[in-house]
Amino acid sequence: MNWKAINFDWNQVRSFLATAEEGSFSAAARVLEQTQPTVGRQVANLEQSLGITLFERVGKSLKLTAAGTELLLHVREMADVASRISLTATSQSQAIEGQVRITASDVMSAFQLPPILKQIRLAAPRLEIDVVAANDIRDIQRREADIAIRHVRPTQPDLIARLVAEATANFYAAPSYLDQVGRPKNADDLAKLDFVGFGDVDTMIGFLNPAGIDVTRQNFRIGSQSGIVSWEMVRHGFGVSVMSDDIAALTPGIERVLPDREPFKFPIWLATHSELHTAKRIRLVFDQLAERLGDQTSRNT
Repeated sequence: MNWKAINFDWNQVRSFLATAEEGSFSAAARVLEQTQPTVGRQVANLEQSLGITLFERVGKSLKLTAAGTELLLHVREMADVASRISLTATSQSQAIEGQVRITASDVMSAFQLPPILKQIRLAAPRLEIDVVAANDIRDIQRREADIAIRHVRPTQPDLIARLVAEATANFYAAPSYLDQVGRPKNADDLAKLDFVGFGDVDTMIGFLNPAGIDVTRQNFRIGSQSGIVSWEMVRHGFGVSVMSDDIAALTPGIERVLPDREPFKFPIWLATHSELHTAKRIRLVFDQLAERLGDQTSRNT
């Protein structure tokens, strides 16, 4: 090994990788939990150590140079190896203490997880639980979370995935809104009402139209990327939306629309890295989540 040839700092490499993937120093600083000047300085120091320019400014944006693009391939390999080192170390820990990061949608994180986590804390009071409430898919392999709760089956290699429940969802609205517009008797009536959007409206339309609900963008006059905000809008009488029956059962002042209609069905998957699953604390939380999410769903079906 030529140790003299290794003349850069891993923290500088992390800053370069985060900047390349996030697109700016400020975005990289957020994910690394550092300041923007610190990230910029680490990247500049890496450029000086290697004797190359990694980024060039194009307007207000950063663009990788040819040298930066080539280096990025090797840096990603380094990051993968670093992640595996961390995973291997974590898997050797058999104490039921330390941090466990769980990622789930913001709605599930706010409504369904707290009573489950309370039981887990009673069983293992020394655990530190961090809930990452996010509606995007977090990468377990890069340790953005230890356990992910998803509604699609994970396809990444080296993951353990368990189908813990098949949940149902229906249309819901506030009684005050239905008193105002009338309660729909069929899908045609429903398609005339206001809908509260969650996330991308075109995606929602693409989900509802094949189900026989002939809505257009005109039905969606209000919405949010946040599921919690959208659900509060429904509760305050802005319109109709689809929601998990488990969440609706926990929400006072809400009414099911078209109660005789066949519910939508969707899976609940738990996923963790195969090496993480051997850590006692990860396995305990994983198994508790699987059992209690299954229990919640069975009570509401």
